[in-house]
Amino acid sequence: MGMSGDAGLPPDAIRRLRQIESEEGKETLFTSDLSVNEFLLVKEAGFHPRGLVVGSSIYHIGLQRWRWGRNCELTTLTQAMYTARELAMSRMESEAKALRADGVVGVRLDVKLHEWGSHTAEFIALGTAVVAEDGADWKAPGNRPFTSDLSGQDFWTLIQSGYAPVGLVMGTCVYHVAHRSLAQALGQFGRNVEMTNFTQGLYEARELAMERMQDEANKVAGRGIVGVRLEESSHSWEKHIIEFLALGTAVRPLSAEHEIPPPQLVLSLDD
Repeated sequence: MGMSGDAGLPPDAIRRLRQIESEEGKETLFTSDLSVNEFLLVKEAGFHPRGLVVGSSIYHIGLQRWRWGRNCELTTLTQAMYTARELAMSRMESEAKALRADGVVGVRLDVKLHEWGSHTAEFIALGTAVVAEDGADWKAPGNRPFTSDLSGQDFWTLIQSGYAPVGLVMGTCVYHVAHRSLAQALGQFGRNVEMTNFTQGLYEARELAMERMQDEANKVAGRGIVGVRLEESSHSWEKHIIEFLALGTAVRPLSAEHEIPPPQLVLSLDD
């Protein structure tokens, strides 16, 4: 099945999306991976689900040499992991555009390793496309649908607080943590001592991932990032190679004059 048609989407995806679209004035069938509570809160926030949107990329990750006893970023692997996720997200956004959606909520990014080879992985972006019921412009810069990995509950709270999601932003770093030399291992045997090469390597890798996430937020004109997560995975690589992934939702205030409402006091029945 080739990638063709609207924005490089496969024909089957285009056919599915066209089935979701409705004639003027008719109620639409929607699909969603939101829970019932999330669905109700997204509706309460003023958005209606249009359909489940998906992006996928099966990517071959290249090889890179490294020194056994040296901390270093594996830039070839970093670029592969970032590019593959971007391809999946851009295809998910293309499906949202085909549904004339204002944004995508509840986005999930997954990596699946199949049996085709240790250097091949499938990257999937999945979420629910939504449209604003007030007809306002909620899109991100460049007339792109906003994307967010916030839960339905957090999405509702964000809107109620006077903020809007701009985009799901990420930074990644694949890092080789140096092995200890024999002298280091013998010198640390039986002692309480910090393993500085591990500390420095993991610290630097996390900082690189978070810095790149912040750079993405600046590029989409975000004023802050909420719901930040730091994920670590070795995937199918050797034990001393780790990917650090920083993920969050960039947000912007709805107006310059907005004020965050005070939290409501919740009284227990015993008060």
